[in-house]
Amino acid sequence: MTELSPPSRRVLFKAGLAGAGALAAGLLLPGQVSAAPLLRRDRPILTHGVQSGDVTTGSGVVWSRADRPSRLVVEIARDESFRHTRRVVGPVVSPATGGTGKVRVAGLPPGTEIHYRVTAEALDGRTRSEPLTGRFATAPIGRRNTRILWSGDVVGQSWGIDTSRGGMTIFAAMADRRPDLFLHSGDTVYADGPLSETVTLPGGRTWRNVMTPEKSKVAETLDEYRGQHAYNRLDEHFRRFSAEVPAYVQWDDHEVVNNWYPGEILNDRPEYTEKRVDVLAARAFQAFHEWHPIDRREAVDGRVYRNFRYGARAEVFVLDMRTYRDANTSDQTKPGHILGDRQARWFVDALGRSTATWKIVQADMPIGLVVPDGAGAIEAVANGLPGAPGGRETELHWVLREIARRRIRNVVWLTADVHYTAAHHYSPDRAAVGDFHPFWEFVSGPLNAGAFGPNKLDPTFGPEAVFVHAPPAANTSPADGYQHFGELNIDGASGALSVDLRDATGASLWSKTLQPERR
Repeated sequence: MTELSPPSRRVLFKAGLAGAGALAAGLLLPGQVSAAPLLRRDRPILTHGVQSGDVTTGSGVVWSRADRPSRLVVEIARDESFRHTRRVVGPVVSPATGGTGKVRVAGLPPGTEIHYRVTAEALDGRTRSEPLTGRFATAPIGRRNTRILWSGDVVGQSWGIDTSRGGMTIFAAMADRRPDLFLHSGDTVYADGPLSETVTLPGGRTWRNVMTPEKSKVAETLDEYRGQHAYNRLDEHFRRFSAEVPAYVQWDDHEVVNNWYPGEILNDRPEYTEKRVDVLAARAFQAFHEWHPIDRREAVDGRVYRNFRYGARAEVFVLDMRTYRDANTSDQTKPGHILGDRQARWFVDALGRSTATWKIVQADMPIGLVVPDGAGAIEAVANGLPGAPGGRETELHWVLREIARRRIRNVVWLTADVHYTAAHHYSPDRAAVGDFHPFWEFVSGPLNAGAFGPNKLDPTFGPEAVFVHAPPAANTSPADGYQHFGELNIDGASGALSVDLRDATGASLWSKTLQPERR
């Protein structure tokens, strides 16, 4: 594959916003100083690499960002030499989208590797940027061997990009696995977690963060939220992985603010001048969609949750356990919501319609792990109490009961969020309720953030921690390991699904092969 040609680090840092955000006077955002004297003005520049996502059997979304108003153009070919290409004209990018744009490239054959080349053309048609290249494979139709990675949690708890340590090398390890697909399980950024230039590590070592203005404070404005996503793309390994592996992306809480729920007011957070979470969430939502190759037309309600068929053996169900929840409360006497009625019904109906061997649930939070939100409040599903389901567990219980009632088999849950890796098996034989079918939940993360855990398991749905790899101390830095991603390998012929939980080098810490059950 042709190597990426990202802008120099000096240009990125001097430009400022969005990790290089306003690289020309034509794309300056409010309150910024013009970077024009630092730059060549004769043609556009693609500033943050390329990425693909939301692939189907006949199409994929291609994303990039330009430094000034210009038109994105994508050329596609079946081989990396680009001897025979098809040209797809994309949108004009402008300050309205922070310079980002994406193109759904359609009319492609299923199960085929596609090479793409992106340029930004000046609006007067006289010049164009240097091209950036990437690749993705369309989803297959039949019984193909398939490799899927998943993880989440990027640049959290003060741990940013430390170039003296090689940057976010876990993304290089993931790219080396040559996956067909990546499931980003949320916390794509930590908009509520400012960075400092240096952090002292145990033993007197020092972690040195690459800094941008947007990462020096909590994000509140649209431009500041954009800058959170732009920061990650300063890392060469992140850009390489993004160019080589298509993604299905979901969000969780840190894209907005820690543990948020609709209607929340941040009265106890003095660092925020805007206290209304709904206002912050709207800005964060726009930035999230601008900076990821997500096709909102694929989402059920135009937001986040959606599903994709990936051959005869797999279908991925992307959940949104953030937007439709009720308040994080300590009162577990009332039924609660984490999916919301509409999404919960869509979910079980879509599972019931699926003819794929494996139904892969891309969840942004775990089911059975207790995730507190201070003062007895609950952040995730599990309420930490034995006995019958209460609070949000009641909604999850309805989902699991419907899966069993409809005889839906081979449902596997994947998540990140808790910053360690684990394999959980749930069984009615160990549970307080017996009207659901046994299933597995696999947890893996973080990608470049503080490592924590393990969390307490709630007994309601009978979970067993079959494997756990967690750090010895809270907020262990990426320099000390405990960064993780997970890998699924589905055998096209037999349908067997092999799960590996891997560390930051790509080494397998634990593995298990699951055989499909008949419906």
